[in-house]
Amino acid sequence: MNHSGAALLESSSRESQQSRVLNDDGAGGDHRWLFRRYALFFSIALVGCVVDLLTKYWVFRWRGMPRPHNEWWIIENYVGIETALNPGALFGMGRGFGWVFATLSIGAAIGVVAWMTWGKAARDLLLTIALGCVLGGIFGNLYDRLGLWNPPGQPDIWRNEVRDWILFRWGEYTWPNFNIADSLLVCGAAMLFWHSFRAESPTAKS
Repeated sequence: MNHSGAALLESSSRESQQSRVLNDDGAGGDHRWLFRRYALFFSIALVGCVVDLLTKYWVFRWRGMPRPHNEWWIIENYVGIETALNPGALFGMGRGFGWVFATLSIGAAIGVVAWMTWGKAARDLLLTIALGCVLGGIFGNLYDRLGLWNPPGQPDIWRNEVRDWILFRWGEYTWPNFNIADSLLVCGAAMLFWHSFRAESPTAKS
């Protein structure tokens, strides 16, 4: 084999190795990376939703339905637990329009899954984690908005409010009660906001 043939063979070998690396990172034909990203996405969403629903169930069974002076303090007058019901959206806005927010939640969930699949968000690890958090938060609160939970001591009463239980207070100000699903939504939104600043602008070639 002459010198040019050896150089060509070596170049071909390097290109083959680079191709395998690209495949593992999601730019080629090996889809194992894609399965791992989908697994991570759905695992975050599932675990987040389950933790949210379990904590709501335990706290409401323990502390009961909302009533005055039902706080249980972890850090006296700062961080505690108190059951509350939210018939609207964030901070109780949109009271009486629970069915609208339930419909929007279903649409948002479909949009998140579409972004992960057809939108190819799975190629980005930060997007995968962020969207997993958002989906888990959506399903956690959607469960409540659809009235799929049973109020403790009132098994025959249908309630479609979102259950909240995390309490923050600073002096005379009390932050609106929230839950794990709300925390997932806020964290996911924060990561998406951060991603929008750190993402590089696409080049003409890409």
